[in-house]
Amino acid sequence: MAAPEHVRAALTARTRGGPPLCAYVYDTAALRRRATQVRAAFPPGTTMLYAVKANGHPDVVRALAGVCDGLEVASGGELRLALAAGARRVVFGGPGKTDAELAAARQAGALLNVESEHELRRVAADRAPAGQPVAIRVNRAAAAPVGSHAMTGTPTPFGVDEAHLPDLLELAGRLGVPVAGFHLHAVSNSLDAAGYARFVTDALAWSRSVAARHGVDLRLVNVGGGLGVDYRGAATIDLADLGRRLHGAALPGVELIVEPGRVLAADAGWYAAQVLDLKTTHGRTFAVLRGGTHHFRLPAAWGYSHPFSVLPVDRWPYPWPRPQVAATTVDAVGELCTPRDVLARDVPVARLRLGDVLIFGRAGAYGWDISHHDFLRHDPPEFIVL
Repeated sequence: MAAPEHVRAALTARTRGGPPLCAYVYDTAALRRRATQVRAAFPPGTTMLYAVKANGHPDVVRALAGVCDGLEVASGGELRLALAAGARRVVFGGPGKTDAELAAARQAGALLNVESEHELRRVAADRAPAGQPVAIRVNRAAAAPVGSHAMTGTPTPFGVDEAHLPDLLELAGRLGVPVAGFHLHAVSNSLDAAGYARFVTDALAWSRSVAARHGVDLRLVNVGGGLGVDYRGAATIDLADLGRRLHGAALPGVELIVEPGRVLAADAGWYAAQVLDLKTTHGRTFAVLRGGTHHFRLPAAWGYSHPFSVLPVDRWPYPWPRPQVAATTVDAVGELCTPRDVLARDVPVARLRLGDVLIFGRAGAYGWDISHHDFLRHDPPEFIVL
């Protein structure tokens, strides 16, 4: 799937001289459009927080802070980003919070998703303003919806085992820490709208039942994120179908919170890298890029071939014939000294010339942010914000 014309135009402008192109392009208008679509899939009054871990570029965070109800963070660094972006509300999650992060979050008025008994005790011992409520993150026994990663219903380091929840709630009462509700994030990158809708409705029913049984004044249910995209194609979780299935799914007086990340940012970003060399070795043709997995690690981390489109570049600065291939397949590989630096394999190309640019779509989420930037110390990509 080719990048939009305005993205291709921005990249073409960067190929007219200078060093080989390597860049991320982020489109803030696309971020805002997708946020509107995601919001419409949930019941009116739902609180939508952008999960900063998906893409922490300050311009991306600022754009989404302006159209979401707040931001979800998972570190002190992300908390600082959220505050700098002017987030109206902040929720702080993650299984490994330090004392300094807990204190900073509470001083900032962030809602904490408490992950363990030890964390609850540290919250109670903190000198932040008394009476601030928390949410308890629970690893429920119920299986998660189908997705790339299950967070609940299986052994993970996330949240409190559902079987241990009664003891934790009793401890919270003794320690004087008010519990406002539950954080139940269950899945990453789900394309199953029906399954996700069942998860949300079940999470609400479960929370109401548990709260009534243990005397919790239930004020919120946070179902986390997990709305997915298929990086190998054009599929996205069906937001319209999700909206139909969630119609009326709400508890009176209880705030429903969602924390999308990937689905908001993925289609608003592109990774582009210029071809530095073309070579055929033992029958395979390689396009060697100014870039690679140290910038865009997701394909290697997940073990798939990421689609790309070709942006032709007319400029050829050398006096010898320009190498090219036609009507063949290529492997798109990076500049690192490892055979695992592969972004795509066996991709058909009608024509590819040395100096052309490969554009990888759906790179706006978990692209640059999860990559091993410092391996070999290559220069970072340029960031173009539209």
